[in-house]
Amino acid sequence: MCGRFVSASPPDEIARYFDAAAPEALLEPSYNVAPTNDVYAVLSDGGVRRVDAFHWGLVPAWAKDPKVGSRMINARAETLATKNAFKPALKRRRCLIPADGFYEWKKLPDAKRKQPYFVHRPDGEPFAFAGLWEVWRGPKDAEGNRTGEPLRSCTIITTDANAVMSEVHDRMPVILPPAAWDDWLDPDNDDLDTLGKLLVPAPPGVTELTAVSTQVNSVRNKGAELIEPASPDELVS
Repeated sequence: MCGRFVSASPPDEIARYFDAAAPEALLEPSYNVAPTNDVYAVLSDGGVRRVDAFHWGLVPAWAKDPKVGSRMINARAETLATKNAFKPALKRRRCLIPADGFYEWKKLPDAKRKQPYFVHRPDGEPFAFAGLWEVWRGPKDAEGNRTGEPLRSCTIITTDANAVMSEVHDRMPVILPPAAWDDWLDPDNDDLDTLGKLLVPAPPGVTELTAVSTQVNSVRNKGAELIEPASPDELVS
């Protein structure tokens, strides 16, 4: 799964990297993005890519309460086409979620706490997580009208872990290479079989693990020190 990640790159750099228009809504950099936080996502609109801000935790259009999004931060690649919460978005509303890395925790023998790891690219470039997005317009009132402001939300698609990630967890985000971005983002591409073939574990060489301190366990901590390698006395034992 993916329950925490890093989004600290400036929005203009994200836009350049993904050849997209920069976002209008600017978010604070965070080295500890948590569920229900706002995040950047890249989508295609009329053939033009743009970066927008979304609520992390997908809220289906039919939901009665947006709180359901807290349970939909991830979507399993194997069941996207059959789950009512994700099937409509899979057909038309796909996105990329930029990340400078993400965190995973490993259970150690005889240890009371899990050891956190920062997962990143060896070359320092960002990941492009495969994602889905939705717009929730609130429940209907007695006259059948939608109430409240529209809420744009997203989820990160996960798949089986690659050889590197399997050391700490059996799942990982789907990381799409640049060659797959156009096909994934194209809202007119409804070939689910072809799209499904993109949702596979990333090559092991794309991921590297760095043990970090347990400071990342608290969502209140957001600073760059969280991705620094843990000193010997900071390692879980």
